[in-house]
Amino acid sequence: MIEQRYFLDTYAMIEIIGGNKSYQKYLYSGFVTSQWNLAELYYHLISTYGNDVAENYYRVYQDFVIPISTTSLKLGMYFKLKYKKERLSYIDCVGYMLAQELEIPFLTGDEKFETKENVVYVK
Repeated sequence: MIEQRYFLDTYAMIEIIGGNKSYQKYLYSGFVTSQWNLAELYYHLISTYGNDVAENYYRVYQDFVIPISTTSLKLGMYFKLKYKKERLSYIDCVGYMLAQELEIPFLTGDEKFETKENVVYVK
């Protein structure tokens, strides 16, 4: 049986860590994220919970980090430009395009991505 994989954006990781039950089923799926999303998560955790919690989750999620391809980086900037009025973050745009490149769903609770293609939107 092939396991469904997902690209976790920072929002999804924060919700998983926070115990949001809507994300529970994704804990048993394969997932990946980028080093930029991990950096954004780390910042959120040190500012909200402190260094010990941030270090703990950094160690957990670092094993799921994949490199950002040049293609995803460039396409992410085109995507950001296309949706300029939505004021999407650079990190989200690159992550979204990396998910597209990997042909896996982009898992998020960010309402700006709710209607975008190949997104699993969870609140």
